[in-house]
Amino acid sequence: MLRRWRLLAMLAPLGAASLLYVLIVRGFVEPAADHSLAWPLVGVLPTFVFGVWLLTVSSSRSAIFIAVASTAMAVGSAYETFVQRNVELIQQPWFPLFNMVGLTADAVATAAFLVTFATYPTGIPERKWQQVAVALVWVPVLVGPLTLLTTPHVIMPPYVGISGDALPNQFAVPGLEWASPGVYYLIYQPWPSVLLGLGVLYSRALLGAAEVRARLLAITWVVTASLISFILWTFTPPNWITTVAVFASLIAIPLAAIHGIFRYGAFDIAPDDRGRLVARSSNLLITVLYGVATATPAVLLADRLTGVGAILLTAIFAVCLLPLRGWLRHWIHRAVFGDRDRQLMLLSHLGTQLVQAVEPHELLTRLTDAVREGLDASWVRIRLAGPDGNLTASAMGEAGEANGDPVHSCDIVRADETLGRIEVGPRRRGDYSDSERALLRTVAGQAGPSVANVRLSAQLAQQLNELTASRERLVAAQDDERKRLERDLHDGIQQNVVAQIAGLRLARNRLERGELTADELAGLQDQARETLTDLRELAHGIHPPVLSDNGLVAAIESSVARFPLPLTVKADDGVRAERFPEDVETTAYYVVREALANTAKHAHANLASVGLVRKDGYLQIAITDDGCGIGTLTPLTSGGLANIHDRVAALHGSVNVLGNDPSGTTVLVKLPVERG
Repeated sequence: MLRRWRLLAMLAPLGAASLLYVLIVRGFVEPAADHSLAWPLVGVLPTFVFGVWLLTVSSSRSAIFIAVASTAMAVGSAYETFVQRNVELIQQPWFPLFNMVGLTADAVATAAFLVTFATYPTGIPERKWQQVAVALVWVPVLVGPLTLLTTPHVIMPPYVGISGDALPNQFAVPGLEWASPGVYYLIYQPWPSVLLGLGVLYSRALLGAAEVRARLLAITWVVTASLISFILWTFTPPNWITTVAVFASLIAIPLAAIHGIFRYGAFDIAPDDRGRLVARSSNLLITVLYGVATATPAVLLADRLTGVGAILLTAIFAVCLLPLRGWLRHWIHRAVFGDRDRQLMLLSHLGTQLVQAVEPHELLTRLTDAVREGLDASWVRIRLAGPDGNLTASAMGEAGEANGDPVHSCDIVRADETLGRIEVGPRRRGDYSDSERALLRTVAGQAGPSVANVRLSAQLAQQLNELTASRERLVAAQDDERKRLERDLHDGIQQNVVAQIAGLRLARNRLERGELTADELAGLQDQARETLTDLRELAHGIHPPVLSDNGLVAAIESSVARFPLPLTVKADDGVRAERFPEDVETTAYYVVREALANTAKHAHANLASVGLVRKDGYLQIAITDDGCGIGTLTPLTSGGLANIHDRVAALHGSVNVLGNDPSGTTVLVKLPVERG
């Protein structure tokens, strides 16, 4: 970080001062008719502005290379301007030393650009030989001191337009003149380093990994176009076509870099910052080009226009180019962030729909319609999470005909709970941008509370229906129990009492006649004992006295003798000694009786057992048999299991029915025994 800001503090003033000098001298002090401002305005200025801006947001090697290259271009242009406007200075004995500035600036600019292209976008190539080749690309940076020491005459930069063959170099070392040809052809000439840099670039672009080839596609085309345009510009007669091609290729370099930032995070730009930085750099580049395009006509015609005429011409171009500037900004923002107007309309429309929707199916249908319209998707569907947390196979809401797998999806989450997932098919036109994916995440987050509330309302409605049905079943069960008691009293005990009354009347008549015997009284006494036994059995069925006197475990064990199968009751001493709340003991007793009755009727079992454990504030009861199993469990709407469920639910407990391995059934009941 500190190194980056130090470089910025050094390069930005140096490059800005160089460009300012060039613009003042070529545009105002000594305006030329050969359009000599085209190179600094169109070729150097956009690249320099982008390079300096890039250095403010990234400390990657590639960012440093671009900043160094663009600054060197500005310094080289300033050197060229200074020498061309002060030709008499080349005769000075110190000029060979000063000439190193121009040679070094051109060499640094060429080497830095080549290394940027060869190592794009990370600044480090993948293979060892490529790293060695990139290091050799920097060797021409030594052209200044090497030519100063080995060449007896001055070697001028190629774009100055002045030959240095007739200018003596008094700093040359006589013993090193033999190295002058090698320095000239290997160091001064750019082609060896150009071949090395381009060799690394094309080897990576054509033979590298798939990810590397994808990242290098845009920059490779730009470099190829720039190479062709510079070759034509150098070796063909001057014409406006090659000049425009050179300037266009230079402007395309920042555009390719912006594309790399947006698509692949070039220059180590974090994913969350890509869109923002791409928009900022694009706006900066558009502003620079707008300023250049606005000022260029007046600068080029400065020798023919008065001050008022130059101002009017600049104002006319500024007004005429404003729509183009606005359209470019809008197009870039739409490419980076998507159609914000449509997205904002989607969010606003969606909020209204979520507020108005009350039914789950209606809400999900509106949500899918809004997402499909806002993202221009071919289809959208929503799958909700089931009770087990897994997504359902069928879609609960769907817009369009879903064909194939989704290309993008986003979970609907509320308080760390996944409520469902929005899945979108391919876009009707093009691919989804990062902003559209972010919009989908926003929609999913906005829909989370609404989906959760609607699902909660549906669950509460279902629970209310279940509670109503449970109460109805309890009332029906109580009615059935009263009818059973009435039937038992009428058909059993009542008949016995009527028979005893008739027997006592007969005994009284026989006693008056003196015919009553002791055996007849003993028979009446036995009938009275049988009636008493029946009454006790009936009372035991309503509420066994042993449950109130000795507790739950004793009451369950008292029924072992009457159970038709071998029955084992398992409970530790703590459970046996503890007295639970009366409603818990009563519910547990009848749950066990109901479960054992189901076992006796339907299980075809040989053995059964009842286990009682107190754990974590609950009384846990397990009724197990080795019978035929329960098979497919039907909804608990009737029968013994429904009675068990209703009784347990009244105390806020839970019931689970499990199949045993290899056969049999276990009914697990949990009843809370510690309640506030």
